[in-house]
Amino acid sequence: MSFLWFIIIGCVSGFIAGKLTRGTGYGLILNLIIGIVGGILGGVVFDILGIHTSSIIGSLITSVVGAILLLWLYSWLARSRS
Repeated sequence: MSFLWFIIIGCVSGFIAGKLTRGTGYGLILNLIIGIVGGILGGVVFDILGIHTSSIIGSLITSVVGAILLLWLYSWLARSRS
């Protein structure tokens, strides 16, 4: 059951991060990938900062922050290459 929650939270957080950074979503599959990778990145960043969450809302916030960070890094790298 926790894997299902991980997928749902990843999809929702990818959608939210897409809306906040780009204004439109990236599509269901890309939102899911961004949310899952963002959740991992957010978990690492929050762990380094000493912030720990245990609720679904906390996991969603962690994942959204990580996804926004991931999208920001991607846009920064894309700008520096061109």
